[in-house]
Amino acid sequence: MKLSVIIPAYNERGTIEEIVKRVAAVPYPKNIVVVDDGSTDGTREALLKLEREYDGVLRTVLKDRNTGKGDAIRTGLQHADGDVIIIQDADLEYHPEEYPKALELIEKGWADAVYGSRFLGIHRVFLFWHYLGNKFLTLVANLITSGILTDMETGFKVIRSDVLKSLDIQSYSFDFEVEVTIKLFRYGYRVYEVPITYTGRGYEEGKKITWKDGVRALVALLKWGVLVRKRAPIVHRTSTPPTPPP
Repeated sequence: MKLSVIIPAYNERGTIEEIVKRVAAVPYPKNIVVVDDGSTDGTREALLKLEREYDGVLRTVLKDRNTGKGDAIRTGLQHADGDVIIIQDADLEYHPEEYPKALELIEKGWADAVYGSRFLGIHRVFLFWHYLGNKFLTLVANLITSGILTDMETGFKVIRSDVLKSLDIQSYSFDFEVEVTIKLFRYGYRVYEVPITYTGRGYEEGKKITWKDGVRALVALLKWGVLVRKRAPIVHRTSTPPTPPP
């Protein structure tokens, strides 16, 4: 099974080399697509150097201006040729070493998409208002979809390539998380959660999400909740259940 790891990056000069190195070390065939979303801090220069170092594995796409995470992912999808697509933030909050436990659920035919939940695994304990905002948005998403997610806004999403490309994502910003979640549930795809390690960072460390993004996400939930209709049920065939973690 081949992976396509899409990394949207905006002004992540301090972490981009480390995250590419760690993604490249994951023991699966892969291509890595880093979409530089108009960085001005030297990120794109670092990427050009990395592209030579990881020739044949890493592809960089340089955008002239910052248009948002969702648009960067849409751009990355055009260059993704793997069986499974992983969305990986360019910072070091999420750990590529934990891909295998999510991929197992897809490999064994149990899941179409796997979310890594920050609240089920080991996580840095701070930024209360972010926690509260995430919980509220996840609650609204569950009310709309009848799901039982614990972390809708997670940046750790592993999705079958054919599934993600079929969703026709239209979001430009952080509301990508909302659109993909509602469409996965409304279209009848199987979404699983796994606990992940989360090393959150503060604003002084480069975190970019603010309360305004939370408001946009809430608006997006109401928008996509109205626009996206259910499809005919999908008949799934599963194999042996995955081995539970020790």
